[in-house]
Amino acid sequence: MEALSNQLLVVTILTYLAAMLCHAVEYAFGASGAVARAAGRDRSLVGAGAPVPEPGAAPRQQVPEPGPVDEASPRPVPGGRGGVALAGRAAVVLTAAGVGAHVATLVTRGLAAHRVPWGNMYEFVLAVCLVGAVAWLAVLATRPRLRHLGLFVTLLLVVLLGVAGMNLYTRAGPLVPALNSYWLKIHVTAAATASGILLLGFVLAGLTIVRAGYDTGRAGFPFSLGDRLPAEEVLERLTFRVHAFAFPIWTFAIICGAIWAEAAWGRYWGWDPKETWSFIAWVVYAGYLHARATPSVRRSTATWIAVVGWGTMMINLFGVNLVISGLHSYAGV
Repeated sequence: MEALSNQLLVVTILTYLAAMLCHAVEYAFGASGAVARAAGRDRSLVGAGAPVPEPGAAPRQQVPEPGPVDEASPRPVPGGRGGVALAGRAAVVLTAAGVGAHVATLVTRGLAAHRVPWGNMYEFVLAVCLVGAVAWLAVLATRPRLRHLGLFVTLLLVVLLGVAGMNLYTRAGPLVPALNSYWLKIHVTAAATASGILLLGFVLAGLTIVRAGYDTGRAGFPFSLGDRLPAEEVLERLTFRVHAFAFPIWTFAIICGAIWAEAAWGRYWGWDPKETWSFIAWVVYAGYLHARATPSVRRSTATWIAVVGWGTMMINLFGVNLVISGLHSYAGV
């Protein structure tokens, strides 16, 4: 079962990679891509140097836009017709297939270890990425016009799963005694769920900043990607909703961790590095939600706080487990 799980992880990464490539095709050549924009300029040249019809000649037939228009943005929605739209649909199918392989990876890992498959850092990263992929599909089900943004979600999934497979891998085995508790199923499950949703929130927050920079005239990478993104308001609003959904789950995970700590070590809170950075992340995300709800705080400032929040999550995941020694050093690597 462990060997099968390892093989399924390779299948998962390759499937997400294929989905990423299909998303890249739609992102580059869709209705808001460079080719479509050039075609749109050609259609709008009348009155700006284009040939003017002779008097009495029949008016030129207007060419329809290549795709539907998002109500929140004047730009056509990526996709259009033909092979580009097919690539976008294939990307969604491949992402769903990747989620299926991802689930099978964790299930076979759990069968090999005879426990829930998130007892060390390798398994936790796999679980976080799975939640992130499922959260993206859920968003896509309600907002299909954001489909091309899957390029960035699948890119992050491929990177994190690749790091897990190459640098964090641990042989399947029983839990260390300190983790052998029913609280593992509650506390770590909640933490993985919140982290996976916050992964998606980080992607959306980053794209919001890119789009805002593009709208204010900033040039160069990554702001040059902004012309292919939805309107800043659309991205910012979705960023807030994702974080507002994840924050109570993260709060619940911290509370459960404190209860587990009291049962295991006789105290609810001891400022262990993992506890400290979990609390720091909680404070940063609470600050983001407060800033987002405060009219006097600019939306761009609040979005940057969300990005900082994901940075604290990465310190909590990688820095605390791999660099800082503490009671929660259960990376297994």
